[in-house]
Amino acid sequence: MRILLLGGTAFLSRATATEAVRRGHDVTCLARGSAPAPGGVRFERGDRDEADGLAPVRDERWDAVVDVSRQPGQVRRAVAELDTPHWVFVSTANVYAPPAEGTAGRAPTETDPLLDPLEADVMSTMEEYGPAKVACEQAVTSGARRHRGTATLVRAGLIGGPGDTSGRVGYWPWRFAHPSGPDVLAPDDPDFPVAFVDVRDLAAWLVDAAEQRVDGAFNATGPVAPLTDVLDAAREAAGAQVGVRPVAPARLAELGVNPWMGPRSMPLWIDDPALRSFAALDTTRARAAGLRTRPVVETLRDTLAWEETRQTPRAAGLTDDEEREIREVLDARA
Repeated sequence: MRILLLGGTAFLSRATATEAVRRGHDVTCLARGSAPAPGGVRFERGDRDEADGLAPVRDERWDAVVDVSRQPGQVRRAVAELDTPHWVFVSTANVYAPPAEGTAGRAPTETDPLLDPLEADVMSTMEEYGPAKVACEQAVTSGARRHRGTATLVRAGLIGGPGDTSGRVGYWPWRFAHPSGPDVLAPDDPDFPVAFVDVRDLAAWLVDAAEQRVDGAFNATGPVAPLTDVLDAAREAAGAQVGVRPVAPARLAELGVNPWMGPRSMPLWIDDPALRSFAALDTTRARAAGLRTRPVVETLRDTLAWEETRQTPRAAGLTDDEEREIREVLDARA
């Protein structure tokens, strides 16, 4: 197959390009060139924010196009200019509208209501991320139908694994491998539902979708597990004996610890009851269509190995000084 990746040099798109080359496909990546393309890939430089950004690839016929963009204008231009019978578009769980009253805590399915699409071509803030992805999905679907083609819409959950610069998944095995004290601080919410998908597993399924021209929308993430099990797996991945010190969510908020991601945070956990099942997507359709995921401990072990070599600061979790500071406050109050 001749596969065009719009991107292809970083994280998921890079893993997808690598997997497609491994299977013997003819792969072209169009990107700005901020990172080198994987081996075996034809690289074309193009800036999709420019009106002629797709010029290097728009006069060719592609068996499939894989796109990960979050900007509706980029996707609208691609659908209008590129010639392919099948699209694979990587969307997000953020496209779903807030749960209706009485349904909070239920894992979203593909038939749940979506947010209103963003009308503008460019997001102005990250608050528009979900609506922007809805607009991208609509552009891909309408374009595919207009050309009598097919489209795979992949509503991905949290993606982890080697190369995840966000540090959301990698923080926990790294923290167990490098404790700042006699224990590891974690939210006192052991049953919180956690799910993430290994970037390599998701990439493999994206190539499957391109090969098989899988049509429709699919939630894609890993199996759901309680936070306590994920922490146990992180400790196993680190080969550590250090224990966990649970901290009440209210106390974490008092101490300025944020949920989910970012500086001074507790990754993989959300303290908002309405978002409790945000990551726990119903993946029945995707698994029936071939999505397979490896054991969590394997992802955590491989992510830790990558974390030990990372060249940029981790963007999630607590620093050693922050964890020691919080531990001192907790000890003093106790």
